[in-house]
Amino acid sequence: MKNEKYLGILARQYPTEQSVITEIVNLQAILALPKGTEHFLTDIHGEYEQFSHVLRNGSGSIRTKIDEVFGNTETSTVKRSLATLIYYPKEKLEIAKQTEEDIDDWYTVTLHRLVAMLRRVSSKYTRSKVHKAMPEDFAYVIEELITEKEEVKDKQAYYNEILQTVIRIGAAEQLIEALCNMIQRLVIDHLHIIGDIFDRGPGPHLILDTLLGYHSLDIQWGNHDVVWMGAAAGSKVCIANVVRLCARYNNLDVLEEGYGINLTPLVTFCMKAYGKMDRQAIHKAILVMQLKLEDELIRKNPEFEMDHRLILDKIDFERKTINIDGREWDLNVKDFSVDMPTIDPKCPAKLSDDETVVLNRLVYSFTHCDKLQNHVRFLYRKGNLYKIFNGNLLYHGCMPLDSDGKFLKVKIYGKEVSGKALYDELEVWARKGYFAKPGSKDKERGENILWYLWTGPKSPLFGKEKMACFENMFIDDKEASREHKNHYYDEVEDEETVNSILEEFGLDTKTAHIINGHVPQEVKKGDSPIKCGGKLLIIDGGFAAAYHEKTGIAGYTLVCNSYGMRLVVHEKFTSCEQVIATDSDIVSDTIQVEKFPSRHHVADTDRGIELKEQISELEELLAVYRKGVRFSSES
Repeated sequence: MKNEKYLGILARQYPTEQSVITEIVNLQAILALPKGTEHFLTDIHGEYEQFSHVLRNGSGSIRTKIDEVFGNTETSTVKRSLATLIYYPKEKLEIAKQTEEDIDDWYTVTLHRLVAMLRRVSSKYTRSKVHKAMPEDFAYVIEELITEKEEVKDKQAYYNEILQTVIRIGAAEQLIEALCNMIQRLVIDHLHIIGDIFDRGPGPHLILDTLLGYHSLDIQWGNHDVVWMGAAAGSKVCIANVVRLCARYNNLDVLEEGYGINLTPLVTFCMKAYGKMDRQAIHKAILVMQLKLEDELIRKNPEFEMDHRLILDKIDFERKTINIDGREWDLNVKDFSVDMPTIDPKCPAKLSDDETVVLNRLVYSFTHCDKLQNHVRFLYRKGNLYKIFNGNLLYHGCMPLDSDGKFLKVKIYGKEVSGKALYDELEVWARKGYFAKPGSKDKERGENILWYLWTGPKSPLFGKEKMACFENMFIDDKEASREHKNHYYDEVEDEETVNSILEEFGLDTKTAHIINGHVPQEVKKGDSPIKCGGKLLIIDGGFAAAYHEKTGIAGYTLVCNSYGMRLVVHEKFTSCEQVIATDSDIVSDTIQVEKFPSRHHVADTDRGIELKEQISELEELLAVYRKGVRFSSES
């Protein structure tokens, strides 16, 4: 029996026997509802338009619902048009007003179709949950429309009168938009973002603005996310990496216009030191600063075991070569005074006074940017290094393994950890990097860990031997830039290894899956995202445009509903404008990853476990009430 104090607290919420009975019946009924649909996206990399469209169409979930509702009773043209309306109601309404001969008739037909759709997508939820998803202005009207049965003779006139009145008083457009938005919201119950929102594409800030308003989601940090988190925390080395990436992918507008970061000191410095102020000069200038900062950080943190990335002191300035990992490479530098004007051959890792000024100004700009700080706090609030959700394990990169396929042991400030403990320890420090007291040792160490998570060879978010920034910029021989992956990627088809990871996180090896991203699967070369018979899914298919040529597709997403899991293979997305104009959508293929032996219900989910525990507690309270025990209001 629960202790009397706890039952007394519970009794405040349910003060009578009847209130307890009502709640038990309610919760027990919820357990029998179908499991909500989960939507998995990873490696979005700033591709806002494609992200927005995939979010709107639920990776084909809305089209599936349209087919379920209308079957062969409507033409494919009608169904495509209805789908586009649901995705982009404002834009399609404008087109309809210009092209439809009888707009009131179009409103009537469209409203009937949308109500039928909303009835279907809301059928797996409680009335309370559906009501919470309703826009306040139309809550009464929508509730009446979706709860009344149109085919019942006594209600038909009532139902039609609601719609005709809405049209007559000029509210049809608002109601259509409200219905479309509700359908979008209810078709997906929960969203998983498995890392790498930032970099490469032009709209990470727009993606985060959208996620801030999403009804239910979690985020697993990717290495491209943590480096921005480190930058927001004030880490100079993370800031240098962020600016370099924006310059490399021609996305400096993300910093200047998206976040209002002041790049004027950096541009002025480039003009003074390099004689240029273009993107290439900015890229080279900030890379040199980054390398100097990394040199200092690596030397101060021998536990990171990154001496192989101490680059600058390996340069032979006379011969214009560099020795990396015991091999000599020719540099593409014609004149060091032009290509690396701020490097002193006698002390190559020392920042110049001008570089120090630029970095200090950037730190101020990053740490005082309200929008960036808001986005990063959201990443901390909704994010983790990994997530266990409904019996599946979600993380961005990899479980670091040694050459024997065993969990790699890593020292984190004197503490040796591996497996799940490694993730947990790194997350503690990642949070300290942002939230610890400014100027404290914990904050400094936490910022260093955020950088290490971005690029460290034993980082579960990076999982590679090195990040070849210097090699890409200053060595023409592409062999120098080769980045060797962690042994995890050699073991993804080994069931014993995959099972050991699942067991490490306390999951059932017979039913659980590992779902991660980070490494684009090159479909054109025969790569498959489905590993180890479906136990492990690497769902990075190259969402970012920079990867399309490499992968041969434009990304994977994953949908898990009450019937099973399906992988969605996306073709290249052109533009929202084309979808709206032609009802073309994204052409996608679907791969059934798993079909559940029986339909999953709320009872089979994490939420179901919580509800069962609540029911047990309420039944205990009910038993106490029936014995005549009553609690005072002060219990």
